[in-house]
Amino acid sequence: MSIHPDIKIGHVHLKVADIDRALSFYNDLLGFELIQKIGNQAAFISAGGYHHHIGLNTWESEGGTAPPPGHTGLYHTAILYPNRKELAVALKTLLNADYPLQGAADHGVSEAIYLADPDGNGVELYYDKPKDKWPRKQNGELEMFTKSLDLDDLLSEISE
Repeated sequence: MSIHPDIKIGHVHLKVADIDRALSFYNDLLGFELIQKIGNQAAFISAGGYHHHIGLNTWESEGGTAPPPGHTGLYHTAILYPNRKELAVALKTLLNADYPLQGAADHGVSEAIYLADPDGNGVELYYDKPKDKWPRKQNGELEMFTKSLDLDDLLSEISE
């Protein structure tokens, strides 16, 4: 059995310690819009007016801390940008805010910037390269890799 190819992952819910702190990151820094806030217990945020792409809640985590390294849990939430220029705009916003990056990679099929939200949840900001540019082996098999992403080259998308 295989899953239908049109299946999409609709939203993610994150346990956070402080709703307002999380909203400051996701809304003010990344640009999501607040759809609904339920006191200091939950908030639902979106890009483009969808009911929510990310749910933030303190139901089991108010005032809590991130799990220590070596434990299971969410590795990262991946946020797909529509094109390279929009990813560059996001990078510039992060750099202007002096927000720490954890890494940046060219995976052949995509380019990605890695960081953590204020609660230690991993966040990947990325865009997919056009499918006809994806690297393939001679037999046609996809050949993904991890190489360093040239951030200056990415930023040149918006300095032109």
